[in-house]
Amino acid sequence: MIEECGRRGKTMVEKRQLFMDMRAQNYDVIRLSTYRTACKLRFVQKRCNLHLVDIWNMIEAFRDNGLNTLDHSTEINVCRLETIISSIYYQLNKRLPTTHQISVDQSISLLLNFVIAAYDSEAHGKLTVFSVKAILATMCGGKILDKLRYTFSQISDSNGIMMYMKFDQFLREILKLPTAVFEGPSFGYTEHAVRTCFPQQKKISLNMFLDTMMADPPPQCLVWLPLMHRLANVENVFHPVECSYCRSESMMGFRYRCQQCHNYQLCQTCFWRGYASGSHSNQHQMKEHSSWKSPAKKLGHAISKSLGCVPSREPPHPIYPELPEKPLDLAHVVPQQRSLPNMNDAMVSHSVISSGAPTPTKRLQHGLDMANRLADEHDLIAVYVSRLQNGTRFLDSPSRLDEEHRLIARYAARLAAEAGNTQRSTPELTFNFDANKQQRQLIAELENKNREILQEIQRLRLEHEQASQQTPEKAQQNPTLLAELRLLRQRKDELEQRMSALQESRRELMVQLEGLMKLLKAQAAGSPRSSPSHGASRPMPMPVRSTSACSTPTHGPQDSLSGVGGDVQEAFAQGARRNLRNDLLVAADSITNTMSSLVKELHSADEGCEDEEEAEKLQNGKERG
Repeated sequence: MIEECGRRGKTMVEKRQLFMDMRAQNYDVIRLSTYRTACKLRFVQKRCNLHLVDIWNMIEAFRDNGLNTLDHSTEINVCRLETIISSIYYQLNKRLPTTHQISVDQSISLLLNFVIAAYDSEAHGKLTVFSVKAILATMCGGKILDKLRYTFSQISDSNGIMMYMKFDQFLREILKLPTAVFEGPSFGYTEHAVRTCFPQQKKISLNMFLDTMMADPPPQCLVWLPLMHRLANVENVFHPVECSYCRSESMMGFRYRCQQCHNYQLCQTCFWRGYASGSHSNQHQMKEHSSWKSPAKKLGHAISKSLGCVPSREPPHPIYPELPEKPLDLAHVVPQQRSLPNMNDAMVSHSVISSGAPTPTKRLQHGLDMANRLADEHDLIAVYVSRLQNGTRFLDSPSRLDEEHRLIARYAARLAAEAGNTQRSTPELTFNFDANKQQRQLIAELENKNREILQEIQRLRLEHEQASQQTPEKAQQNPTLLAELRLLRQRKDELEQRMSALQESRRELMVQLEGLMKLLKAQAAGSPRSSPSHGASRPMPMPVRSTSACSTPTHGPQDSLSGVGGDVQEAFAQGARRNLRNDLLVAADSITNTMSSLVKELHSADEGCEDEEEAEKLQNGKERG
């Protein structure tokens, strides 16, 4: 009892969690009930991971759990429902890659609680088979066309005509979904809902059913169903258009364009909440766009349409045969042992293409019939052998001949059926063999081309490696390279000689400059009235070449001034990074200035000597007089 109460409390918590998450999305601010209902059911579908389960996987799960053999009014308990849902999610995880696995336990718990909340609100603990099929086939993923075809197979008779009572039951079950997400006032079940969809006196076939359910607009009570599928298709659609209200540069999902205001477009968030700006009003007619077309494509389509190049609009769904294909009647050969329900017969018959070509569904049905017949034959043989072994009275009974005739008739019918299937399947086998042969040839050709491409890539790689790793011996064998190397060496030698000559010239100029500067210092230190003979008798320093200087141009400026006096070195000590040409120009300017000052000094000394001589002559003349 305590465990039961604990499990019930956990179930209520998980059920409330799903609806609390849905309320957190704030879907109630959407002003249109159709979009509000579709968004809520889409959220439940994704939250329970039902969007990953296709309708055909759901039908396979129904067959694996034996629901196709049960009547629609049969009730199943919650444990059986949990087993069915568990098989659906475990098979889903087998199909998904390892990086996209889902939480099976959480998905089972969420979906089970939602189904119970929607279809067992009074806590009876039981649901009908038709309710389970209706909710799971509606909430799973896949195309709406396939879902409607499966729904029609469940509500039609063996002649392919819809039964109004079954359709009313379908509406009663399917409209519990909007009620479960608190949209019952807008899309709840009413007694006249069937009359709003189909007229009562008309026979509804599969094509008429699909035309009505996929029309634009669909029936008012089911208008949310195609919208939920459109929402799933446009979740990742990008529109490079600016919203006229929120000024967002782009939008995702639906795009709405006003039919009265020029170039007024809204994103789905602004439209759903009823936002408007400028002269636009919510009463204006809006057109819903689920894709984006550039102006160039629109112009091309308009031109093609005006010229009649656009083909006629295709129907929204394929045209299926009006009457389902009937199985072969072998009652005159073999007594009928078991028969399939009408709902499965209708589903199989509508899955056959009108051309009569064999489909996987038809071949599966044929295999099931063959297995059933073989099982019946084996049962009859076993009964007949046991009777033969148990007593000899059976050998004399007249019923023995009837049993033998029945077995012979059964074997003859099976052989005839196998012969007919062999004849019919011979062209198909031939076609399959030819197709397989062509595929093998194509695969062999592609493999040969692949090998050739790989060989060519390997050859080019080897050539590139050989060209990039060229040895010096091969380089010496090339006369052009040798000639270029000789020219480069000669040019290098010429440049080194030129540099050496410039260094020597620079050194000579520096030595001369040092001598001139010494001479100036000596004259500045002596008396200006000294005799000219003393000044003229001073020897003139000659340029001396230093033996420590090197002729190679690799020495720096400090090495080239090693044989020069300290004054010149101080003058040119900052020339470590200076240009040789600039140094020579500076030295030439210094020499010029020095020579000018020297000439001026000599001229002033000569004039002084002449004045002294004239004074002496005048003094001597006076003394003589």
